[in-house]
Amino acid sequence: MLIDDSLTVRTVLKRMVESDPGMVVADTASSAERGIAQLKNAAVDVILLDLEMPGMGGLVALPDILAAAPDAQVMVVSSLTEDGAHATVEALSLGAADTMLKPRPGGFNEDYRSQLLGKIRALGTSIPDTASDQTNAASTREPVGIRTSQRRSKRPEILAIGASTGGIHALNVMLRALTPALDLPILITQHLPASFIPVFARQIEVASGRPTRIAAEGTEIRQGEIVIASGEGHMTVRRVGDRVVTRVVSERAASGCLPSVDPMLASLATTYEGRALAVILSGMGRDGLQGAQLLVEAGGAIWAQDADTSAVWGMPGAVAKAGLTSMIAAPQTLGEAIMAEFSSAHCAGAAAVRA
Repeated sequence: MLIDDSLTVRTVLKRMVESDPGMVVADTASSAERGIAQLKNAAVDVILLDLEMPGMGGLVALPDILAAAPDAQVMVVSSLTEDGAHATVEALSLGAADTMLKPRPGGFNEDYRSQLLGKIRALGTSIPDTASDQTNAASTREPVGIRTSQRRSKRPEILAIGASTGGIHALNVMLRALTPALDLPILITQHLPASFIPVFARQIEVASGRPTRIAAEGTEIRQGEIVIASGEGHMTVRRVGDRVVTRVVSERAASGCLPSVDPMLASLATTYEGRALAVILSGMGRDGLQGAQLLVEAGGAIWAQDADTSAVWGMPGAVAKAGLTSMIAAPQTLGEAIMAEFSSAHCAGAAAVRA
């Protein structure tokens, strides 16, 4: 379904979507109110939602849209303005799965069409794959052949989170389950346009109740604080004396993502000698798999979001199928398990001191 107040945009998007023989536009709506009403009689897998519309508007309507179509994934069509970035990140935190920048006039070209169809294909649970095997592997949502790692892990000194499509909502849910008793530093690499990162950082600070900074060269890693990859490069860590600080590197990652989860996890494997817990949340593709392998080999632990709650079970599915995960669960459960793990480790440490 296409929900946009512009007839021109609806027409162009409809033409692009239906250029793929595996997709069909089930319905269109010129306002959020009409979209909600029409969803009662329309079976849809993916909803393209404009945020800036007369009347209710896409952001306000989003919870009602999700309630009217609980099995559908919502992709926000956003602008690059600061207001647009704020609204888009808010929509993603409320449950929208992905975002697609609305181009300026003349920007609806072949590259845009290709990106649009790729995102829709990944989000759609019943859309036949007409693209490559790589896209198919990225978009699969079935937890086939999962093996759970039984390796013993070192006690974590840092928590690292990697996420992409659908990950912001999952991240918010998980972070809200972490109480102030957890004083581990937290690193987050989330696939987002660089212009959205400042808004995302503010939103994470509010959701988590923790001081949150954007990684720059030399940003110190501190207990109880969050550091977020900037979007201008990959966030890695290194030791400088008795401190651990971030480095921002721009070398191309194997996944092609910027920022990429792989360099972050790889640096934890060496800098923390594997004393790290990494959580891979919803996302398209396989970013994080290489770094997770290195972290597990160094003694770290990998947890992943389950398929049922993931918008796209690509990134978490990749580490799960590789047998690297020691827990696969919903975001709320992951958060609660982190607290239980920390409380257990904290109590064990205190007992050792008393002894």
